[in-house]
Amino acid sequence: MAKRRGRRPARGAAVRRERGPAVGSVQAKRAPAPMKRLSVRAQNVLKELAVELTGEQPPKGNWSPSRELLRALTAERLATARNCGPHTVREIVDWAQGCGVTIKPVIRSGGSLSEMWAELITNASTGALTSAEIVSALQRSIRRKSVRIPIAFQVILVKILLSSFE
Repeated sequence: MAKRRGRRPARGAAVRRERGPAVGSVQAKRAPAPMKRLSVRAQNVLKELAVELTGEQPPKGNWSPSRELLRALTAERLATARNCGPHTVREIVDWAQGCGVTIKPVIRSGGSLSEMWAELITNASTGALTSAEIVSALQRSIRRKSVRIPIAFQVILVKILLSSFE
């Protein structure tokens, strides 16, 4: 039998491959550890918001936001703040969580549009639907170029619009 030259093993030869951690391993599900310091960008975003939301005048240089500011923050406010992209929002939300303050997102990120609509319809039936959630859902639907809005949600919008005009 002639030896094969090349990189591939002969057919039928067992090839042993090392595998990394399993997809569902503990490492993949580990929660982020509390950060010791915020990045300069996150600090600058929070300094601007501190003036607007609490009237606090943060000092120049390194600074940690007060619990009062963290409690006043909303995901909507962070998302619309100057120089605050998705990475910075995540950093601030994680840092606040490490300080014991939860900044709840308006609408769960990810998931399909149908899941989003179903969640909004459920919230509306319990009376827990906010105008911010409606706006966010419609903006997401527009971004995704979806032309389908569930009939149940259209009924909710009509009721809201009729009640605000009366």
